[in-house]
Amino acid sequence: MATHFSSCLHIIIMFLCCTVCSTDISCRNEAGEPVDWFIIYKLPRYKIGEVGSGVDYMYLDSSVWSWQMSKFMVNTSQGAIGNTLNQLYMGKAYKSNSSVYALYNDGPPILDYIQGYGHTKGVLLFDRSQGFWLSHSIPHFPSFPERGYLYPSSGKINGQTALCVTYHYEQFLQIAKQMVYLYPRFYNCSVPAAFLADLPQLAQLCEGSKPPLASDKRVEQLFSMQGEKFVSFVKSERYVDDIYTGWVAQALDADLLVESWQRQGHELPSNCSLPKHTMNIKRIRLPGSVLFQSHYDHSKWCVSRISEDQVTCLGDLNRESAQLWRGGGLVCTFNPLIYKAFRQLVDWYIGC
Repeated sequence: MATHFSSCLHIIIMFLCCTVCSTDISCRNEAGEPVDWFIIYKLPRYKIGEVGSGVDYMYLDSSVWSWQMSKFMVNTSQGAIGNTLNQLYMGKAYKSNSSVYALYNDGPPILDYIQGYGHTKGVLLFDRSQGFWLSHSIPHFPSFPERGYLYPSSGKINGQTALCVTYHYEQFLQIAKQMVYLYPRFYNCSVPAAFLADLPQLAQLCEGSKPPLASDKRVEQLFSMQGEKFVSFVKSERYVDDIYTGWVAQALDADLLVESWQRQGHELPSNCSLPKHTMNIKRIRLPGSVLFQSHYDHSKWCVSRISEDQVTCLGDLNRESAQLWRGGGLVCTFNPLIYKAFRQLVDWYIGC
């Protein structure tokens, strides 16, 4: 009898623990379950030889091992991004004094573009325990919390990427310092009074003011809830250079193949003038032999040219001359699963 009682008690405790875990703020996978990190790659509407819907996407996290075509569409509240953001929307976290949130985009929904802010897009949501940082490349997204999950029609045309990572609260104190350099356009945010002592700079950004900078760029190592290392490189508008060539490739000691939105006549050429080189990717090949050119891709990412380096970065800035003067950043990882997933997408790049 005692053994039966002990077993029942153990099951109840396990159930309660899982219930607590499932209610913690975190990135959510395709099934709505907590996940340490995920990446999505939204396919463009226009592909070579065919026309796509513009709302299909591939999904990757540590449990699936390779790109999976999602059964959901990015313009519905189902799927990883919808499940993640619904913690803010459906969970009414935006009305809570026990959590911090910030939506930022240099091209926010409804509002007009305003010069001077960093070329950066993302979402922060966390409490005293943990939360997520979702960085992405989608203009006019996400929608204001009161409106619920809406995906912009303008976000269907080009390819887009999003990276979500779940972090402990202490990591957000460092992420907040990175935000100062990014100088994002926070179009909807809340830093409740209980967090002001820890996050004064984030509160300043939320109020629309610009905290002073200690330098023109900053790098920070971040560790996810499960201990996965990510490295955040951020630059202000005072660092007037190509972030890929002038800084990240040299800092990581790796030749980089860079995919970014390359409007014809505006792109920076492949650059081999420094010890480590950056070369423009011109064509992507998705699993299933679907091809598209870089000028149909609004995402910004890079991989090391050789597999020994195992570098993958997702970020904010295109390799365009106009963006040398913009704030923005990259989040880099040395995860071999992520590297393999992105390196196999490179169909053609321009050497020097």
